[in-house]
Amino acid sequence: MILKDKVILVTGGTGSFGNKFAEIVLNRHRPKKLIILSRDEYKQHRMAKTFPEERYPIRYFLGDIRDRYRLFRAFEGVDYVVHAAALKQVPALEYNPTEAVKTNVIGADNIVDAAIDAGVKKVIVISTDKAVNPANLYGATKLVAEKIFVAANAYGGGSVKFSVVRYGNVIGSRGSVIPLYLRLKREGIKLFPLTSKDMSRFWITLDKGVELVLKAIEESEGGEIFVPMLPSMRIVDLAKAIEPLCTFKIIGIRPGEKIHETLISETEARKAKIFGDAYVILPQFLDSENVRTKYEQYPFVPEGFSYESDKNQWYLEAEELSEMFSQPQVVPEVEKV
Repeated sequence: MILKDKVILVTGGTGSFGNKFAEIVLNRHRPKKLIILSRDEYKQHRMAKTFPEERYPIRYFLGDIRDRYRLFRAFEGVDYVVHAAALKQVPALEYNPTEAVKTNVIGADNIVDAAIDAGVKKVIVISTDKAVNPANLYGATKLVAEKIFVAANAYGGGSVKFSVVRYGNVIGSRGSVIPLYLRLKREGIKLFPLTSKDMSRFWITLDKGVELVLKAIEESEGGEIFVPMLPSMRIVDLAKAIEPLCTFKIIGIRPGEKIHETLISETEARKAKIFGDAYVILPQFLDSENVRTKYEQYPFVPEGFSYESDKNQWYLEAEELSEMFSQPQVVPEVEKV
């Protein structure tokens, strides 16, 4: 109940994560106020239909993380910040690299400055497996953002604790292949596009993502990167779980796309520990007594360890995925496009 009677702000809060975070925090944690910061007034309008200000201690705040002065205003009186705002669409960012840097890198730096000046207690940034050994600009900007937030613990006398949550593909999120396959099935189309029959990804639900962020808020001492223990899945098995009779049209790997993803590289693993149902990567350049004391009892991962989707020991087969999709609460709402 660390969030009880506290003020929490979520950047990019009208997205899939923000809506699930609002649902869980407002209904279970009794915050004093939840502030949703985003730049899309229409999405705020839609979100307000689910979480109206008349019924919930929620406020909608228009603003862009590129605008540092707007952030300074938004962060006044805030206890905890969850930074989920980012540009994420890989091909679009390759063609608009400066825009990616302005939002994902400069925006991250603005968050740091505003949090320190406002005296926020903790900031948790949501990152991605694509930040590990990045193969595209999106991953590269998220890697830089991770570095900015970890290093930020040395600023402002360490009064604000900055930490990172890094996880894989989110079921049903915008840009996920799952809504596409569900729409094709609904339309009676059994020929599914597939980039590669070998492709694998880490799998996480929105609920699990929110749980990890809440764990980071509760446990972080500053500078850690929290990585959940997740199952892997092959995209072929995922498609078969949605439509067992589907066939495939191989369309090839998109530029900047990997066959498999990595959540912890072998280099990072030298500082990684097993932390319950997650891993925690300790900061490599910040020697913090609080961090050392917090995690000294937890074991390091084995020598030579790396956390890759194709080498993961926890693999979901088509039958397990089918069982998940038979549960209505797991299947995401899909809008026609």
